[in-house]
Amino acid sequence: MKAVSKLKGMKPPLRNVADPSSLVNDFANFCHQWDLPRAMRAMDAMERYGVFADAVTYSELIKCCSARGAVQKGKRVREHVFCKGYEPKTFLVNTLLNMYVKFNLLDEAEELFDEMPERNVVSWTTMISAYSNKFNDKALKCLILMFREGVRPNMFTYSSVLRACDGLPNLRQLHCGIIKTGLESDVFVRSALIDVYSKWGDLGNALGLFDEMPTRDLVVWNSIIGGFAQNSDGDEALNLFKRMKRTGFLADQATLTSVLRACTGLALLELGRQVHVHVLKYDQDLILNNALIDMYCKCGSLEEADAAFSRMVEKDVISWSTMVAGLAQNGYSRQALELFESMKESGCRPNHITVLGVLFACSHAGLVEKGWHYFRSMKKLFGVDPGREHYGCMIDLLGRAGRLDEAVKLIDEMESEPDSVTWRTLLGACRVHRNVDLAIYAAKKIIELEPEDPGTYILLSNIYANTQRWEDVAEVRNTMTFRGIRKTPGCSWIEVDKQIHAFILGDTSHPKVDEIVQHLNKLIERVMGEGYVPDTNFVLQDLEGEQKEDSLRYHSEKLAIMFGMMNLSREKTVRIRKNLRICGDCHMFAKVVSKKENRNIVIRDPIRYHHFRNGVCSCGDYW
Repeated sequence: MKAVSKLKGMKPPLRNVADPSSLVNDFANFCHQWDLPRAMRAMDAMERYGVFADAVTYSELIKCCSARGAVQKGKRVREHVFCKGYEPKTFLVNTLLNMYVKFNLLDEAEELFDEMPERNVVSWTTMISAYSNKFNDKALKCLILMFREGVRPNMFTYSSVLRACDGLPNLRQLHCGIIKTGLESDVFVRSALIDVYSKWGDLGNALGLFDEMPTRDLVVWNSIIGGFAQNSDGDEALNLFKRMKRTGFLADQATLTSVLRACTGLALLELGRQVHVHVLKYDQDLILNNALIDMYCKCGSLEEADAAFSRMVEKDVISWSTMVAGLAQNGYSRQALELFESMKESGCRPNHITVLGVLFACSHAGLVEKGWHYFRSMKKLFGVDPGREHYGCMIDLLGRAGRLDEAVKLIDEMESEPDSVTWRTLLGACRVHRNVDLAIYAAKKIIELEPEDPGTYILLSNIYANTQRWEDVAEVRNTMTFRGIRKTPGCSWIEVDKQIHAFILGDTSHPKVDEIVQHLNKLIERVMGEGYVPDTNFVLQDLEGEQKEDSLRYHSEKLAIMFGMMNLSREKTVRIRKNLRICGDCHMFAKVVSKKENRNIVIRDPIRYHHFRNGVCSCGDYW
C-alpha cells in the first residue's frame, strides 16, 4: 500500500514522443497549468525536434517564470523563442520585455527592445514605465522617440510617464501633449495628473482638474484628498473629504490615511478620534495603524498613542520609529529609550528616523554621553549615515548641557552645509546660556540663509538692545524697513466642540473676545499673586514698561488658553497649536496657570511639544 501511495504522489514522466505534435500539446497543458519543471523539459524536447508552440502558450510560461521569480528559466525561454529561425510575434516579445522589467533587468530589457523589428504602444509603454521608477530622463526621452516613430501614446503611457516629471515645466508640457491627444478626460490620466500636480505643490491646477471631471471614482477622490493632506493644507483636505461623503462614497484605507494626516497637521484630536472609529473596520491595516499612532503622538495624546501601538499585531520599523520619536518629542525621554531597547529585542532594525528619535530623547533627558555614543556609532550599529537632522539633535543636546564650544565644533564637522534650522538650534542654546557674541553670530547666519525671516531680525534687535548696542539696533530696524519685513503675527488654534477657534494678537473678530479678555485679565491678576511676572524680554524693544506688559498680556496662546478654560471641563486637557515658537513669557504663564488652576495644558509649536502639568513643563524649560 505504501508503494502505491508513493506512486500516486509522483508526476508521470514525459511520454516517448513519436509525433512532435503530441509533445506540443503536452507542453501547452503544462504551461497553462503553470507546471514549470515539466514545461521546461517539454520545451527542451521541442527544441530538439524543431517544433514550436503558439504565442499564447509561451506567454503563459513567461508569466509563470515572472510570478515564481525564475530568472534563469525566463532567460532560457527567451533563447528558445529566438532559436532556429522562429520569429516571435510582437505580443510575445512584449511579454518577455515585461518579464525583464519585473526582474529589474533593465539592460536585458533595453537589448531586447532595441532588437525588436516592430514596436507597438505596449512595447514603448513597458519601457517608459520601467524608466519612470528610477531614470526620469530616459522615460521622457523614450516618449519623444515614441512620437518620432509614429506610435500614439495611450492612457497607460501617460499615466507612467507622468511619474517621471522632475518639475512643473516638464509636467505642463506633458499636460499640453495629453490635451492634444484627447486623453485629458481619461480617469487614469486625470488621476495621475492630479497626483503629480499635488506632488509638486501646484494644488490650484490639481483642484481645477478634479473639479472639471464629470464623474469621479474613489481613486480620484483619494488622489485629491491625499494631495492636499501631503501639502499641509489639512483644511481643504477635510473639506474635500466631506464633499466625498456627501456624494455617497465610503472611505477606504487610503482615504482614512489622508484624513488622519490632515488631522495630524491641524492637531485635531477630537476629529482624529472620530476617524479612529472608522479605522477599526481595518484593524490589522499596518499603514493605517501607523498613521493613527502618528496622529495621537502629534496631537500630544501619548496615552492613546501607546494604547493603539500596544494593540497592533504587526509592527514594522515605521511603527516603532513613530512611537519612539513621539515619546521623545513630547518630553517622555526615558520611556522613548526603553521602547528603543524593546525594539532592538524584537529584532526590528532601526532606521534613520528611529535614531533621530533616540538622539532627541537623549537631548531632553540630558544624556550627553549616551547621545554621543549613538551618534558616533549609528553607522556601525544600524547602518545609518548621520544626516543634517542627526547633527541638529546633537547640537541641541550639547546646547542644553551648556557645551556651546563643542556644538560649534560639531557644526564645523558637518559634511553638508548647516541650514537655518541648525543655526536656530545653536541660537536657542545661546539665548538660554546668555552667550551674546555667539548668539549674534548664529542670528547673522540665519539671516544670510533666510533674509526674509522676521523672527530672527527681532531676536537680533533685542539682543543688541539688551546689551545697549543702539546703533546696531537701528541698523537691524533699517534693514527690516528696507526689505519690507514685518513680524509674522502669532496665531493659536484650539478645538472646542468640534469647532476650530483661531486667536491672533490684536484681532477682535472672535464673537466672545470681550468675555475672553475680561476673564483673562482676572486670571493674570490671580497668577501674578503666585509669582508670575510678565517677562518683557520677549517684546520688541521699542515700547515702554506698561506698553510692553500690555503687548504680552494678549498674546494669542493666552487668549486660546483662557477660551479653553472657559469652555472645557476641568478634567479635559487644553490643547493648543501655534504657528510660532512659544515666547518665554507665555511659557511661564502656562506653567503657573497649570498649577494655580489645576489644568493640564498642551501647546504644540513648530519646535516643541509642551505639556504643562502642576507647574512643570515637559520641555524642562529648554526650547
